[in-house]
Amino acid sequence: MTPLQPIDRPSEDGVSRRDFLRVGGLSVLGLSSAERCAEQRALAEARGKGQRRCIFLLLSGGPSHFETFDPKPNAPAEIRGPFRAISTATPSLHFSETLPLLAQRTQHLAVLRSLWHDATPIHETGQQLIQTGRLLRGNFTPPSLGSMVSWLLGRRGNLPPYAVLPAPLGNFGVKMWQGQRAGDLGDDCNPWDAPLAESASLAALAAAPFGDELRQALNWRLESESTRRQYGDFEFGRGCLLARRLVERGVRFVTVNMYDCLAERITWDCHAHHPAAPATLHDYRNRICPEFDQAFSALLDDLQQRGLLRETLVVAVGEFGRTPRLNEHGGRDHWSGVWSGVLAGGGISGGQCLGASDAHGTAPADRPIEPAELAATILHSLGVDPATPLTLPNTAEPVSPAPPLVEREPIAELI
Repeated sequence: MTPLQPIDRPSEDGVSRRDFLRVGGLSVLGLSSAERCAEQRALAEARGKGQRRCIFLLLSGGPSHFETFDPKPNAPAEIRGPFRAISTATPSLHFSETLPLLAQRTQHLAVLRSLWHDATPIHETGQQLIQTGRLLRGNFTPPSLGSMVSWLLGRRGNLPPYAVLPAPLGNFGVKMWQGQRAGDLGDDCNPWDAPLAESASLAALAAAPFGDELRQALNWRLESESTRRQYGDFEFGRGCLLARRLVERGVRFVTVNMYDCLAERITWDCHAHHPAAPATLHDYRNRICPEFDQAFSALLDDLQQRGLLRETLVVAVGEFGRTPRLNEHGGRDHWSGVWSGVLAGGGISGGQCLGASDAHGTAPADRPIEPAELAATILHSLGVDPATPLTLPNTAEPVSPAPPLVEREPIAELI
């Protein structure tokens, strides 16, 4: 059967996919995988997006929207939680007091307050949806966005097209696909996993397979002391700094896992009573939010000062939000009914808030946004058409007709 064809919509410069193929002498139907990749690279260049890159900050564990980007100061105490709302640089937009540095930088941010999904509210389903735009189903193991970019746009120079820092996702409670690797696109599109633990020596980095350029990029000690201090002396700060060093040198897509596992660690997973996930909202105040606030703010400032923010899309989002009502231990449990994420750079207009949750933060009240729409927006920012047929060579029974990369349109209000 003929693969499903991408939607024939014009790019920003008025060149549609069908026009491009006609000019290039290619048939719209029956493109080989190599031809499809060449087409996407040429289109990205034609649209002026060939140098675009993405830093994806995965706030693994699921941040509470109440205690970050969507406070509810007028809700009852058992809903609004222990923290107050503060003003930001954008009129009428408020953040939790836990994020004072980001509150001063909202001119760069597009805040999404109406993300939602109705799948089982466990970490792994949310991680699949937010990183691939779809769920695992049948024989189909969906690839991550970084793997899609790697497959279509390929390597730039001597660096891998897709990297994950500081380590790939590990145990989040259920042994199943988490959506961070290539899935049925095959091992060639897997991310390069960097050895970035504090104990990693320069000798360990010397084993990196992409040569001196990558080893130099990974050596965060080459940065000035003031720059390192700006990002913070903790793992997530170093991960954000290294993400900047990697995209600056040509890596197209870098995912930074704020936490690579949950087991007996303080993370965003603030149940406040679960022995395997012991975090409380006090940990949000004392450690988690300050580290996120500092590192993300430093990344935005650094990219802006280096002239890189316009061409670098930065996304910060978790796999779901937290329950609207505090549990009996003063924590919050899993909630996929609504949550928040933010984007900056990469052609996205800052100083805006899109969508809204209801008065108690239980569901979208305006402009519901599915994870697949966010995924499509990320691809669009990088110059990739989300409707491109996804050829899956490693499936036991190849999907036919080939599905699109993402089964939703980009968020029109952001592009």
